[in-house]
Amino acid sequence: MANIFPEWSNTVPRKVIVALIVLIILVSSGIAYYFTPEYTRVGYAPDQPVPFDHHLHVEQVGMDCRYCHTNVEISGRAGVPAASTCMNCHDTIKSDSPLLAPIRESYESGEPVEWVRIHQAPEHVYFNHAAHVNRGVSCVECHGEVNRMEVVRHEKSLSMAFCLECHNEPERYVRPLDKVYDLDWEAVSPTAQVEMGRKLVEEWSVNPPLNCSGCHR
Repeated sequence: MANIFPEWSNTVPRKVIVALIVLIILVSSGIAYYFTPEYTRVGYAPDQPVPFDHHLHVEQVGMDCRYCHTNVEISGRAGVPAASTCMNCHDTIKSDSPLLAPIRESYESGEPVEWVRIHQAPEHVYFNHAAHVNRGVSCVECHGEVNRMEVVRHEKSLSMAFCLECHNEPERYVRPLDKVYDLDWEAVSPTAQVEMGRKLVEEWSVNPPLNCSGCHR
């Protein structure tokens, strides 16, 4: 009895399997490359319940980061200001502004303002703000020039590769502690930064973890 299928059909299953393997590799590679924070988060600047202009408050008024982010030096989280913090000023300044209505309502009711979170590490990542700012890592290194932003946006990728750049060469990023919240400060040159950074790293015994358990706990 003659064969129903031609001889070349015997290779079809192998070709289909190879094609599926190649497709899976390509799709996985694409997801791994394009679904990183650099592509999914950078530029994210959501509308907030209250438009807070960091440029106005920091550059013009001269407010320190720690006035609103009170936990940044003592906690893993920087924290967001309570309505009472805002009302310390806005009880008298623009006290009737309709833009500040959510703040006034929160202050009176005790219910927190529902701010939209912009920077958020994955659940499997451990990050401690206090450990970084108390060893000379300024806000701008992770958040960009927030002091110049009228609308806060996700500026840096905050990917694992991004973090490891600093952990591998902390001398390129650390600064004197009294300059951590001076967001306009920078060393006079890259060479001066490295020289100063090496001294600070040695003086403070900075030894950022490079093993997985350092950040994945």
